[in-house]
Amino acid sequence: MPAIRYHSCVTSLVPAEQPDGDDLESLGARVAELDALLALQSSEVLRVKAELNTFKVTYRQQVGSLHEQLEQLELEIAEAELGELSKNATNRASDPAQPAPAERPDPLPRFTSDAVRKLFRDVARTIHPDLSRDEATRDRRHTLMIEANRAYALGDEELLRSILQAWEKSPEAVEGSDPEAMRLRLLRRAAELEDQLAVLAADLAAMLESPLGKLKTTVDDAARKGKDLVRETVRQLKRDIMAATNRRDAMRPPP
Repeated sequence: MPAIRYHSCVTSLVPAEQPDGDDLESLGARVAELDALLALQSSEVLRVKAELNTFKVTYRQQVGSLHEQLEQLELEIAEAELGELSKNATNRASDPAQPAPAERPDPLPRFTSDAVRKLFRDVARTIHPDLSRDEATRDRRHTLMIEANRAYALGDEELLRSILQAWEKSPEAVEGSDPEAMRLRLLRRAAELEDQLAVLAADLAAMLESPLGKLKTTVDDAARKGKDLVRETVRQLKRDIMAATNRRDAMRPPP
């Protein structure tokens, strides 16, 4: 099983090379390593998400309200320049001769097909929590059963099939306590952890590449060079607001 590598812009957490062989001891060590890496990666994702949320709130408080004020002034100027456009639009909206907008029809109910009902029964017979051997397996079965009930309510055959396939590939689906069963469970658990790490890496990359993430990176890079881009933006917006206010007031008729 190849080791996972992450791009340097996403994370510096890189799994060690996979140990040689697939004996129980080596596989156990690999699973423990991946478990620890998953905990670190999860913490990193939470940290970045928290920092972006804090930056978003601060940026909106300092800059967002000024943007809204400027947009409102520009709207008032546009309405003044267009003269009667706003009043005519209001008259048309209140004119009883104008036809009322058509109401959107209610969505048609979704009917559960025989194929979906049969597939749901197969899923329930396979993953029902009452079939569990231990508490950990019961929790996994219970989670999947909740998802299956939701998919059945939506009539989603594809989702039901994916739930069944996910269980069949899971470590918990392997029965037995012999060495081969234990080895297979460890192999599946390692693959499961690697999939989760890949999802976290994609989530982290998406956050960093989002408009908010890029804005924060730009602000942070400027701060390291001694520049406060947020303060400069606030100053420029205030100048624009003053100019727009003067222009709007000049277009108003004298009292």
